[in-house]
Amino acid sequence: MKKKDLFLVAGLLLVGGIILILAFIGGQGGKSVLVRINGEKKAVYPLNENRRVELHGDGGKNILVIEDGSARIEDADCPDKLCVRQGSINLRGQSVICLPHKLVIEITDGEAAPADSGADVIVR
Repeated sequence: MKKKDLFLVAGLLLVGGIILILAFIGGQGGKSVLVRINGEKKAVYPLNENRRVELHGDGGKNILVIEDGSARIEDADCPDKLCVRQGSINLRGQSVICLPHKLVIEITDGEAAPADSGADVIVR
């Protein structure tokens, strides 16, 4: 490697590190956890209160744990358990999804669910 190659690699690593730092610092923490089952709003829980909730989705059960300002699925009886492996979420807009049970856990910035206007696009 030549001297210019080392400068290029160091510069790319520096830019990548700055982007990662800004991504972690720039994320806004949420205030509540929105639970949707089969597309319907089922519950909203504050992130600042620790709790353990048993959720019954489409043909199965998930255990939602809210503690220390984050939420996660602790256990599920779905076959792949991808929702459990997704880990904890705490930033607004993050979600954990269990497709077999049609369950969506989402971090929001308020007590109420975001407004659902129905259709995303109308085409004529």
